[in-house]
Amino acid sequence: MTLDLTLTVDLIHKFKVAQRAMERAMLGVSQRDRIRNDEILRRTKVTDIAQRISKLMWQRAGHVCGRTDGRWGRHVLEWRPRIGKRSVGRPPAR
Repeated sequence: MTLDLTLTVDLIHKFKVAQRAMERAMLGVSQRDRIRNDEILRRTKVTDIAQRISKLMWQRAGHVCGRTDGRWGRHVLEWRPRIGKRSVGRPPAR
């Protein structure tokens, strides 16, 4: 099963918030205790989820690009940008 996630700023923020909530649960502290996130991270010694996801996605991209059976990587590598300028105005209806 492949999981297609676009790593947006909003998604990274959601992952970080969820990770901090789980770390607080591991330590048995609440947000009322006003403990900083870096202190929670130091106590739990958990790796940062955003860095881990980013690393895994780049590794997967490298794995997919390295395929030799003529699938995804060839199409990306042989893409050529547009030559000249786009036409002015709204594009015609299909």
